[in-house]
Amino acid sequence: MSLSLATVAYLGAAILFILSLGGLSNPETSRRGNLFGIIGMALAVLATIFGPRVSTDGIAWIIIALLIGGGIGLYAAKVVKMTQMPELVALMHSLVGLAACLVGFASYVDTSIQYQDAEKVIHEVEIYIGILIGAVTFSGSLIAFGKLNGKIGGKPLLLPARHWLNLVALLVVIWFGREFIHAPTVTEGMTPLIVMTVIALLFGVHMVMAIGGADMPVVVSMLNSYSGWAAAATGFMLSNDLLIVTGALVGSSGAILSYIMCNAMNRNFISVIAGGFGSGASAPAKKGNAGVSAEPQGEVVPVTATETAELLREAKSVIIVPGYGMAVAQAQHTVNEITKTLRDKGVTVRFGIHPVAGRMPGHMNVLLAEAKVPYDIVMEMDEINEDFPDTDVAMVIGANDIVNPAAQDDPTSPIAGMPVLEVWKARTSIVMKRSMASGYAGVDNPLFYKENNRMLFGDAKKMLDEVLVALKI
Repeated sequence: MSLSLATVAYLGAAILFILSLGGLSNPETSRRGNLFGIIGMALAVLATIFGPRVSTDGIAWIIIALLIGGGIGLYAAKVVKMTQMPELVALMHSLVGLAACLVGFASYVDTSIQYQDAEKVIHEVEIYIGILIGAVTFSGSLIAFGKLNGKIGGKPLLLPARHWLNLVALLVVIWFGREFIHAPTVTEGMTPLIVMTVIALLFGVHMVMAIGGADMPVVVSMLNSYSGWAAAATGFMLSNDLLIVTGALVGSSGAILSYIMCNAMNRNFISVIAGGFGSGASAPAKKGNAGVSAEPQGEVVPVTATETAELLREAKSVIIVPGYGMAVAQAQHTVNEITKTLRDKGVTVRFGIHPVAGRMPGHMNVLLAEAKVPYDIVMEMDEINEDFPDTDVAMVIGANDIVNPAAQDDPTSPIAGMPVLEVWKARTSIVMKRSMASGYAGVDNPLFYKENNRMLFGDAKKMLDEVLVALKI
């Protein structure tokens, strides 16, 4: 394949990637968007393999790598559960960071192309920044993977003078960057490059370890952005225009998504990076500035599955709020059956989705789409929050922090100011939980003690199955 033909193929792939992002912005067009992405990536890979920069001898190695990587990908797609998607995404981000690091080191030791003067400086800056971003992405994503699958606790690790440590690390990285660029030989430049890589790896670990469990959806989005910039840096190192464009698309879209996530939690990006939100354990209640006690007041009123079915049957309007508990119990298919049964009985059923419900952006939307819940009844928080006062039953399935009234009522709460789904304004709210344990943010929830709230304890799948049976009687 000639260089001009490969360039045209790259251009076509870039257009397909843009169309893919456009399609993924809406659930109804997401399948088409995904298909565009698949076609674009296939076109890019074929143009690379058969392009002028790959020799005949190298094709065999690339095919072997494709078979190994493709086999691992197919295996993961078959065995990974939907509840494991957040940690899988984090793990994929780590691989992008690792690839950027390896490509950076390979580009530096490659003597087949000799750069001179300004070109040499620019190329070495690309290598240094690419490895820096890649190393932070790699180690940070591995820690996020550990936190998301429970191998590492959600409690933030806040080292003494951690901000000063980060500042010192940054200054050291800048200093060694100067030494790297002025190194006369590859051998002498390798030392500052390795030192920077170690510091970047440690910074990635420290950065994500300092972020509490409640901020993990933002972390996943943030690491998505980092992986995009790492890919763009790899493109600069390899002089590959498609990698630059694709990395910039992923990096910028991830940054925008992180901004949206932060707004949804009333947080700013710097405060997320600084860490501290989400203690991983229930914090003691405090008094609000206005003298309003954050201590939960009242008694918990438990209900049975039969009583829950009766409340749903008598309702005219129902809003279901899914959370991570629904994902863990794999209850989305039963939820869809309940939804069909209620709608057949003339009940208006809708879903309220908080932007940070679950462990990654769009987690609940994916689960509901998998269960074939109609797109038109799945509403975002801003679309449905005003309707709770006119709703007979608000049913919360395994969610906690996103329906916590302390965000509005207690100015001393760690989640104060965070936009939440106002389920307590419905005539009756039903919260499904295994126990009275606090949510991922480690904050007590006064909703459980409100007079119009009922608690349905137990495994979400088992309880919803019982509710479905009772509804069909």
